[in-house]
Amino acid sequence: MAMVETHVSVHESVAGRYRPMEVAHRETNRLTWYGEDMAAERPCLLTQVTLPAALDEESARRTTAAIMRTSEIMVLLAPTRVAQVMDAVEDAGTLWTVTDWIDGTPLGQLLAQQGTFHYVRAARIGLELLDILEAAHNEGITHGELSPGQVFVRDRGTVVLTGFGLAGATLVPRLTAPSYASPEQARDERIGPAADLWALGAILYTLVEGHPPFRDRGRPEATLKGVDRLPMRSPSRAGPLAQVIQGLLRKNSRERMTRPVVREALTRILHEDPYADREPVPLPRLRRAYDTFRGAGTTWSGRGMAVGTALAVGTVTVAILAATHQLPGTQTSSATSPSSPLPSASASAGTPGENVDGHNYSPSATPSPTSPTSPAASASPSVTASPSPTASALPAGFRVFKAPEGFSVALPKGWKVVDTQKEADVAYRVTFGASGDPRTLAVTYSTQAGPDPVAIWRDDVLPGLKQTEGFQQIGDIRATTYQGDKAADLEWFSGTGDARVRTLGRGFLIGGGRSFSLRWTTPADEWNDAANRQALGTFFKTFRRSAN
Repeated sequence: MAMVETHVSVHESVAGRYRPMEVAHRETNRLTWYGEDMAAERPCLLTQVTLPAALDEESARRTTAAIMRTSEIMVLLAPTRVAQVMDAVEDAGTLWTVTDWIDGTPLGQLLAQQGTFHYVRAARIGLELLDILEAAHNEGITHGELSPGQVFVRDRGTVVLTGFGLAGATLVPRLTAPSYASPEQARDERIGPAADLWALGAILYTLVEGHPPFRDRGRPEATLKGVDRLPMRSPSRAGPLAQVIQGLLRKNSRERMTRPVVREALTRILHEDPYADREPVPLPRLRRAYDTFRGAGTTWSGRGMAVGTALAVGTVTVAILAATHQLPGTQTSSATSPSSPLPSASASAGTPGENVDGHNYSPSATPSPTSPTSPAASASPSVTASPSPTASALPAGFRVFKAPEGFSVALPKGWKVVDTQKEADVAYRVTFGASGDPRTLAVTYSTQAGPDPVAIWRDDVLPGLKQTEGFQQIGDIRATTYQGDKAADLEWFSGTGDARVRTLGRGFLIGGGRSFSLRWTTPADEWNDAANRQALGTFFKTFRRSAN
């Protein structure tokens, strides 16, 4: 069985309808793409699995039908926790599964970014997965392909599971991620719920240790042989979770820890130390890296570009932007009058509900009265307080806009580009709005990014913002992740009287010195309106950058 190769171009389509746009995560013989359903004009996830042998037409039909049927059952059993499969297609030996868009990041990608998880956070994720598996097992359904690539961590911290229906699609013991196969799978024996419990143990092991209990040996057959025959090194970072992991990773399935016992143990870990994984995440390494980068001659220079800053306006002198609301030396195409409320001169992006290592926070929480930069009052809703629109049906009136600059986002009815500003090939900002609507969304791209979004806000952006009329910071700068990338959030008021507005800036670093940012601005007294919360949630859910 060969590993999946990226043999599909972002310009090609699957089944004439689905367009892969950007790789979300890779595992052995599985490739997950952020994609687009071109017929419905909505985002989706595409999972590509190479089958061991091309199936005949009847076998392919049975396989795709089984995936669709199992998905329908699981969505009914565990709504919001299992991804809805919209389509399954077999094409020349490749199985494509199309699922609803998920507001989150593959667990495997989070692991690659941060290395290890605190055992309490791992226990939290394990308990959620156990809930989903219990619902499946009670209906006689075994997942059989469980791995970090099938687990998506939502921006609010909860998990969504994909991949149901793959088990038994072919005669091979396991299609993907053989490092997480159970010993009975490795021996090509009939599997049941105990195989999923083994995989759960392997995932918990990986979360706390940073690698699976049995390494991938290049060829699936060799990896499976190791799972079956080699001893496992005991976990060293698991704390009280070690007993659960070892109880789940018993090679004899009859000796494996049962669901009730696992649940009791995980629940006890959470109750005994519920906040151990929620301490603020120190960023000294990132801070030092940023200082080093700037110390190598990367400085602000009057009206020029600020090399090393990627968060939207971090690419230009903030004080100038704050005063003039425009990029220096830009080519501008604007449909707004000078009195139109441009967003404040700063932008940053992140994922609502999750900080830099995935811990929960509540964006727009009521600012603390002890914070000198926080308003004394002004309760703000969490970005995730209202239900997010589903990927399968955008809110009424919203349509996906594809910008020639290299991104797409769903916009409300009547919205269009009202301002475009460019700085040669270094940066651009596109502002969206509608006639008579005081709200705006600005999308900014830069090619000159520093390594620490929080430091950029604090040291480079805030000093300029504080010069603007009526500026008042709301809460602290928040480290976060957005679509798996490092990010930071900042909220603030600006303006006075009837012109007072509130802005949420979210900027995220996409690698290679590049960044995007989203900046949402509304009249201050309309921030809590349901329509505004819906719009903000839709922007963050549907924003996609084009593949490079």
